[in-house]
Amino acid sequence: MSKMTMTQKIIAAHAGLEEVHAGELVLAQADMVLGNDITAPIAIQEFEKIGGGKVFDRDKISLVMDHFTPNKDIKAANQCKACREFARDKGIKNYFDCGEAGVEHALLPEKGLVTAGDLVIGADSHTCTYGALGAFSTGVGSTDMAFGMATGKVWLKVPSAIKIRLTGVPGKWVSGKDVILHIIGTIGVDGALYKSMEFCGEGLKALSVGDRLCMANMAVEAGAKNGIFETDRKTLEFLQDAGARDPKTCTADPDAEYDQAIDIDLSGIAPTVAFPHLPENTRTFDQIGDVRIDQVVIGSCTNGRLEDMKAAAEILKGKKVAEGVRLIVIPATQKIYLQAMEAGFIKTFIEAGAVVSTPTCGPCLGGYMGILAKGERAVATTNRNFVGRMGDPGSEVYLASPQVAAASAVTGKISHPREVMPV
Repeated sequence: MSKMTMTQKIIAAHAGLEEVHAGELVLAQADMVLGNDITAPIAIQEFEKIGGGKVFDRDKISLVMDHFTPNKDIKAANQCKACREFARDKGIKNYFDCGEAGVEHALLPEKGLVTAGDLVIGADSHTCTYGALGAFSTGVGSTDMAFGMATGKVWLKVPSAIKIRLTGVPGKWVSGKDVILHIIGTIGVDGALYKSMEFCGEGLKALSVGDRLCMANMAVEAGAKNGIFETDRKTLEFLQDAGARDPKTCTADPDAEYDQAIDIDLSGIAPTVAFPHLPENTRTFDQIGDVRIDQVVIGSCTNGRLEDMKAAAEILKGKKVAEGVRLIVIPATQKIYLQAMEAGFIKTFIEAGAVVSTPTCGPCLGGYMGILAKGERAVATTNRNFVGRMGDPGSEVYLASPQVAAASAVTGKISHPREVMPV
């Protein structure tokens, strides 16, 4: 009798097996193989080393130019050129470059390229984002990506799992970012090492798909192999609106085996900030003093969606960015940029004193368009705050929600949204 988790069921189906068990090594078929302008060029080199030729399926590979684009320098230009030429040569359909690209983990769900029940691998650690849509998705190395492009297959060690049961409704100013920071602060950056974080429970109804995408994205920050959410009406509506393929929903067996179960009441979570230099170093506002900042970044694959733009704009409307603070807003895709413009959010940002960037990963990984100098501090809606993540090793990054980030931009210090918004 099967005792499988959601993740294990998807892996078993893609490996052609009746069931799989934690720790087992299997060869599975991928529905999507993803790369970006940093990781894909290495994969392309490895692809050529193993014989090159045709890719396994021109419709099941996505190459997204997002990390250093629009090209920041000659090296970035050459990286993108290699991807562009490979995509053209192999007839890869899902190639997204300047003008139609966006941050990859926001772009693929928006384009309907991933659906529930899929198995997705990507040469980027935050590929785990798509678990929000009921898919098994995980980051792999560029060599695995090359093998995936050539064969459509990937070797996987089946992960064990942590069951996270959600109840309650989040309070005002609390988003999925606060929930996942709370979880990482509780279990630590290695608390889910090579495990599947499986989210379920009545509390899911209170979380938007955007909240879930943010939470699944940051599962890797707890060391997880993947994060995955039960598929519900919100998921199915999102997939239908995006034009995704027919979903194959699955639920865990009633007696599925988990390493541990964690119960979280969403109503008990407060706005949360991760202090340098780990996502687990979390504090709530009763533990945060006067922390002056130099820069705020709102965007990334974690929080660059339209609802994030809206949340920030609502706080910034009619206000000004504090003197001496730089606010950088980066919509995650061209579509989001356009929607934010039509909704008046871009006007709000610019009138507040922000700079609004074309869709790019930009400063998140210390790339460009917002690098920090020694001694500078930034509040960012990104997903990592390691030493030197956004610039000089002597700089500091504080992870927070768009609401906290926007409020902090107005006050010039890490601030609760209630400090700048009427109750």
